[in-house]
Amino acid sequence: MTTRIWGRISSINVRKVVLAAQWLQVPFERIDAGAAFGVTKTPEYIAKNPNSLVPVLEEPDGFTLYESNVIVRYLAAKHSPGALYPTDLRERFDAERWMDWQQTTLNPAGREAFIQYVRTPAEKRSDEKIAGSVQLAEPLLDVLEAHLASRQFMAGDGLTMADIPIACEMHRWWGLPMQHKPRPHLRAWYDGIRALPAARGVLDIALS
Repeated sequence: MTTRIWGRISSINVRKVVLAAQWLQVPFERIDAGAAFGVTKTPEYIAKNPNSLVPVLEEPDGFTLYESNVIVRYLAAKHSPGALYPTDLRERFDAERWMDWQQTTLNPAGREAFIQYVRTPAEKRSDEKIAGSVQLAEPLLDVLEAHLASRQFMAGDGLTMADIPIACEMHRWWGLPMQHKPRPHLRAWYDGIRALPAARGVLDIALS
């Protein structure tokens, strides 16, 4: 058995894990689960993740892990200590900080715009909810633009685990059918990551 990633690629959280695995050249099998694919409510899946959510990482020896950013940290620590997973304590926790910020601040801000544009039929969309989400997200994107104006990557001098969830977040945001404020530093950083072979099948797919 190879490493398995349970979850549909339409999930931003699954995309994070797939991007990390491809980045690290970890052989894996992805198994569709969640939403229309079902699976997550079965007793077998609940034994892997009692929250019935995706993704789940399942190692060949039976070890399982859920929570997307935790899985990214685990894969980075296991397969790329000192690079994707920084060994310098301050650099590592700088990366940790940005990963937590994505999950607790940036993602909730932009999520409603995604739900309205992509997951809600056009006739049922709420312009008010979209506007509210945009209003929350825009200042946070300005934070990223300012941060990347003085550095090439989110943490340290090279790619780290911090770049993965932020890149997946920007893939979702810039995939929305609306006008986007120019942010050249953020765009240049994202385009560089999107051009990597590891991003194929993750950052080059349409939202759904």
